[in-house]
Amino acid sequence: MSITHVDADITVDGHLDEAVWQQATKVELAYETQPGDNTDAAVATTAYIARTDDALLIAFGARDPDPSRIRAFLRDRDSLYHDDYAAIMLDTFDDQRRAYQFLVNPLGVQADRIKEEASGKEDDAWDGLWTSAGRITDDGYRIEMRIPFATLRFRPDDGARRWGVRFLRSRPRENPYLYANQRIERGARCDLCSMRTLDGLAGIRQGRGLEITPTLTVANAQSRANRGWRGEGVQIEPGVDVAWSPSPSLTLNATLNPDFSQVESDTAQLDLNTSFALFFPEKRPFFLEAADTFSTPLQVLYTRQIADPDAGVRVTGRLGSDAYGAVVARDAVTQLLMPGPLGSRFLLLDRPSDVAFARYRHDFDGQTSLGAVTTFRNGDDYRNALAGVDGRWQRGSHTLTGQWLRSDSRYPDELALNDATPAGDALDARYNFSSRNWVVDLQHTRIDPGFRADLGFIPRVGFDQSFGRGVRTWYGAPGAAVTRVWAGSLVDLVHRNDGQLLSRDVRGWIGASGPLQSTARLLGGTRQRFWNGRMFDESFRQLYLEATPWAGVRTELVAQTGRQLDLLASQLGDFTKVDGALWLDIGRGLSVILDGSVQTLERDGGTAFRASVLDARASWQFDPRQRLRLSLQGSAIERDPALYSTPVKRRSRDVAAQLLYSYKLNPRTAGYLGYSHGGYADGDQVRLADRDRSLFLKLSYAWQPGA
Repeated sequence: MSITHVDADITVDGHLDEAVWQQATKVELAYETQPGDNTDAAVATTAYIARTDDALLIAFGARDPDPSRIRAFLRDRDSLYHDDYAAIMLDTFDDQRRAYQFLVNPLGVQADRIKEEASGKEDDAWDGLWTSAGRITDDGYRIEMRIPFATLRFRPDDGARRWGVRFLRSRPRENPYLYANQRIERGARCDLCSMRTLDGLAGIRQGRGLEITPTLTVANAQSRANRGWRGEGVQIEPGVDVAWSPSPSLTLNATLNPDFSQVESDTAQLDLNTSFALFFPEKRPFFLEAADTFSTPLQVLYTRQIADPDAGVRVTGRLGSDAYGAVVARDAVTQLLMPGPLGSRFLLLDRPSDVAFARYRHDFDGQTSLGAVTTFRNGDDYRNALAGVDGRWQRGSHTLTGQWLRSDSRYPDELALNDATPAGDALDARYNFSSRNWVVDLQHTRIDPGFRADLGFIPRVGFDQSFGRGVRTWYGAPGAAVTRVWAGSLVDLVHRNDGQLLSRDVRGWIGASGPLQSTARLLGGTRQRFWNGRMFDESFRQLYLEATPWAGVRTELVAQTGRQLDLLASQLGDFTKVDGALWLDIGRGLSVILDGSVQTLERDGGTAFRASVLDARASWQFDPRQRLRLSLQGSAIERDPALYSTPVKRRSRDVAAQLLYSYKLNPRTAGYLGYSHGGYADGDQVRLADRDRSLFLKLSYAWQPGA
């Protein structure tokens, strides 16, 4: 299709009354792609697209026979995925590798993300600067978007350009209906390859491509001591981020004294009966930007390992068939993940280190690529260096990926490690077959005992793993109550590098999707597990249920029972665990999320442990920019000391609360004011004792000279 060039701009207000929309290219979303298989859409949706020299202009007219059933709530950014929404996808390099997605719900709430074709991931960590509005009408809803070309990256061609484009509409009712402007083949190995092409983009302007974002954080943090509260007083931390795009395909970023405070708290997790370090996702904007550029089959980059950076510089870009990125930073501390064949743990060296990592990929065509990656960290009496290559080949339903890595390290004597200068290789090979009805995955991974990825998250070394999984899917007839049924099984074998079997997992499952946007799955399996010099036979059965019984109410339940190993005692017991979650939307702007878990292990005539965790969050969204959120996280663990041969705490409790007000003009111009408070109780202590408290203010302003 060809985009219409217009001279006049628009006022983004959700009213499609400007003359621009009479001139714009019109596109009908005529196909239902889910749950229907490219059947006729049950409702009419018209998309409009035009451009000025500086921006894309997009609108949607979405009809609905019963507008009272439209699901739309005032939410925080990137939280609309269970609402009605309209969206546009843009492959601005037209190479079927990655695509921008811009989504808006009927109240104007935004979401944006990047889809990477190689992994299939849709990452909403990326935040663009664009404007949107929406309004509900008597016959449906209307949406307007304005996306500046300065927000996008594209080929710096002087002549004609061609982009990939797709228009989508999500309409969740008894089923999650999805409509598109084109047929989308189920099981297609390359989703982005089927996008329509968009012409008429010659002469578009990137703008200056300069953004300067000063930040200011003011905080007063205190911890409870024997003689009362103690702290360092009010801390004032100014900083600045600079982003510059000298061309549409190159971006330079620099940060000085960055504010990496956690505005959004991590999801509560229990470090109980597990031998491996817990994983927490990255939340800091500097590292989230262009994160997909640095992804590889093995996770050699986990930026939360950069715990307290003083400054950093990043470059990312694409030139023809080449994509590249590099980051250099100075970290005030050195956090280490120390892995082994049976477990891992984090250590912290109170000393600075220099950090660098780089990634390069060459695409020979839309289906074959070769890449290289390197990471380096250096400090006083410490060094970790890693380098490797990877590749991807795809033909039809078949995909092969592989990666080889080599690392070399030196650790300080104070850590008292058995091997202070470890070195080793890591090898990963994967095959995937995917069609309309079948998915088959095969994987083999081998990591030497001396391999270390100190800037990554590879919590196990010294093992060989072979994995196989197969899934068969059946689709219901048009209008059927059950829209999809699937069944699958897997086998997972892990051996230590000396040949010792560490685990043998065998699992099978069956699942179905149907009315009320429901999903049900039954899973069962067995595992042989090596621990403390012995083999143990574990087993488990699991039931998973998910449904949306009413608009604004979503539920999830996972119940599991079986025989499980108590790692601390090296004994088997009867294990039960129930996880539940409830999402409530009340009115237009109030939302409540309750996420909890309870687990017990019974053995030798008693309860070895009982543990529970709760993550509760309530948000009041006044409008798309303002939100007040209260979060409460708590955990409790009880053990029976009589059932353990080593001393254990009878009970421990932990609780943390945070109240946060936020105002976001856009993702990088925002203000936050918050208070947090934490408490704990150990042993026979009945009442919770204060642990820490903090009051903080964070301000940031994104300035674009000449914009």
